[in-house]
Amino acid sequence: MTSTPLTSNLVTDEPDSIGQPPEAFDAIAALDIGTNSFHLVVARPGPDGFEVVTREKEMVRLGETGSQMKTISTAALDRSVAALARMRRLAESSGASSIRAVATSATREAQNAGDFIERARSEAGVDIEVISGVEEARLIYLGILQAVPVFEQRALCIDIGGGSTELLIGRRSEVLVVRSLKLGAVRLTERFFPDGELSGRSIRECREYIRSMLTHFARESRREGFDEVIASSGTAESVARMIQHARAESDLHTYNCYAFSADEVHAITETVCAARSTTQRTKIPGLEANRADIAPAGVLILDEVINTLGIESLTFSEGALREGVLLDTLQRRSALSTSAFTLPSLHDVTARSVRQLQERCDEDPFHSNHVAGLATGLFDHLEQILALDADAKRYLSAAARLANVGLVVSHSRHHHHSYYVIRNSELAGLTDHEIELIAQIARYHRKSAPKQSHQPFAQLSGEDQRLVRSLAAVLRVAIGLDRSHEQRVIGLRADTDDDRIRIHVRSASSADIALELYAANDRKALLEEVCGRRIELLQAIA
Repeated sequence: MTSTPLTSNLVTDEPDSIGQPPEAFDAIAALDIGTNSFHLVVARPGPDGFEVVTREKEMVRLGETGSQMKTISTAALDRSVAALARMRRLAESSGASSIRAVATSATREAQNAGDFIERARSEAGVDIEVISGVEEARLIYLGILQAVPVFEQRALCIDIGGGSTELLIGRRSEVLVVRSLKLGAVRLTERFFPDGELSGRSIRECREYIRSMLTHFARESRREGFDEVIASSGTAESVARMIQHARAESDLHTYNCYAFSADEVHAITETVCAARSTTQRTKIPGLEANRADIAPAGVLILDEVINTLGIESLTFSEGALREGVLLDTLQRRSALSTSAFTLPSLHDVTARSVRQLQERCDEDPFHSNHVAGLATGLFDHLEQILALDADAKRYLSAAARLANVGLVVSHSRHHHHSYYVIRNSELAGLTDHEIELIAQIARYHRKSAPKQSHQPFAQLSGEDQRLVRSLAAVLRVAIGLDRSHEQRVIGLRADTDDDRIRIHVRSASSADIALELYAANDRKALLEEVCGRRIELLQAIA
């Protein structure tokens, strides 16, 4: 099986084409490459959602480096690649036609993440998407909505992983507030309890550090408010299991929707922290032995979140990142709903985040949106010549809308500033790699063409470099066609032959487009180079 990450729907002027109904798809697999554990779920889509075929979990400790997540150790790399190979074989044997693997904080932050990604591809046959913390939180929320009936409530969601904690407040399918914090059970264990031993001082210092990290989200949560609190992932499940044992309840088949109080969490935290060594903690009922070393950091994070946000009760969700990835993948493959509830398309999620960034940073969004329409229209005429993949038009549209956001910093070199603003913005529905491509397309909308001496461009693959050059070339001409910022050009068509492209430009009634034609001709050199043809821009004859 070729392991290829599925791409997201970006902004476009046209509706996405309707795909096959979900029931026509083969089984697909979603793989969560976490800092502590790897989680695989294989599911078969159906008319009312998806049916899980198999699940697999391995505690790999990718982030157990002793370097505060800066480098993935050789031993962790070896363990991780071997685990990925096993999970790929399991996915294949379960009938999965594709596997989508997403990596979180340990891979996001590691300086040698490229080595891991390359080994995963070459040795395990798994292509990895590295997602941002904000995108991770959005996918976790989708997973929670699949597992817990809080769609109509304003839900505070807490997901404590090995390297980061994702906090968000959402209602229906909209994320209202989101923070991804560098608070994780593995990360804080290495920082405060590296030998597994606890002391009163190390516990106090850990609590103080957690509280300091929660300050901003606490203000946001007070402003937004919340009705329900949902906790997901390994730490929350461990707490739920320990509380269930403390209650002396019968064993459960599932902990999904298991509710417990803040007071019970406080009591469990005291129990865990009273066991000062890892060996002592292995004897706590309900705590898995392989989590005994990182349990104190995890429960302290949850306890301080409860204290800081004034939480009274929580509900555990078995749905988390892997289920969110699964649903997101299904929605990318079909325009039909894959759930009992209605979720907006990924197109809308990304369009909204692009629009919000425009509103914050673009002094003339009408111009940018008009340019996006001209650029995608020109792309349609040149599509066969450019021969790019299916998402190219959507990358182009997003880049056109965001090309001028750098003006919020300075007009001088604003194309460089646009790259920085886009690259560091929280654009929902996009992978880290997709944001990089869009940022580079926008960066090259003016001035010098892409060069190998430009480090970010040089780091792209050959195919991605071709995509950036091609779409930046189209964007340059489209920007020229609205040089006056008055939307005088209302349409275009292109005629092509073996050595020439004629672009016929249609103007609004009685509009003078001499400036637009001059500017577009002045900007056409890169497009001529990309297309391998001479380009003429002409005013269309009425």
